[in-house]
Amino acid sequence: MPLRAIVDSSAPSAAQIMMKLRHSALSIAAGPVWLDALLAHSPDAAGLILIAQNSVGNHRDSREAHFARRLQEAGFATLLFDLLNHYEESRDPDTRFNTPLLGQRIRAVFEWLAHQPPLATLPVGLVASSTGCGAAVRAIANQPDVLSALVCRGGRPGLAGISPLRMVPCPTRVIVGARDEGLPNIRQAYDLMTCTKDWQSIAGTDDYFREPGALDDAATLSAEWFHRHLVRRETEAAER
Repeated sequence: MPLRAIVDSSAPSAAQIMMKLRHSALSIAAGPVWLDALLAHSPDAAGLILIAQNSVGNHRDSREAHFARRLQEAGFATLLFDLLNHYEESRDPDTRFNTPLLGQRIRAVFEWLAHQPPLATLPVGLVASSTGCGAAVRAIANQPDVLSALVCRGGRPGLAGISPLRMVPCPTRVIVGARDEGLPNIRQAYDLMTCTKDWQSIAGTDDYFREPGALDDAATLSAEWFHRHLVRRETEAAER
């Protein structure tokens, strides 16, 4: 029997993983600031999905928390983290548009992750939205060993610039709302990517996915992409 079939048949179900998830509130250093985060982790998870939040929010009861739970139900561990701190959210609104700075903060999360042995065998995916998409592209450009897959959810990847878009190294799915007014710009950025890529449009919604069921649809598409492209490192080693 092929090794992959053995691995798949013995893998725990998503429901079993949900029952084992351990939630830990964290603060991650990013230069002079600390980013609040919530890790939901199980050693049996299919992978770790980083979710970059463009605001300071409730990690247990918010739209992004709901999105994270949908990924957990699909068998993934999640790390939901803020790209801003409380001062920036209330007093410095321009920070959320500072794509280079936000990209550095995403890299700081990667650096933190590299020093967490319990997470070392988990392949990593990233979900970004809004201006965080541009920041995510800048953070991973020309860094092939950082991520296994990226999802841009209703965001603005074009804010990264032409060169970073062309250097995205991992499979990338772009999920858009069919009524998003920024679709032409998103499509232009998508066309510049040379990586394995995929375009998905959700009917009847805009870039915020506020319509009933739209955010769940985006989560389902994200989970499908990550299941396709995330492979545990220990499995990769066994198959070689």
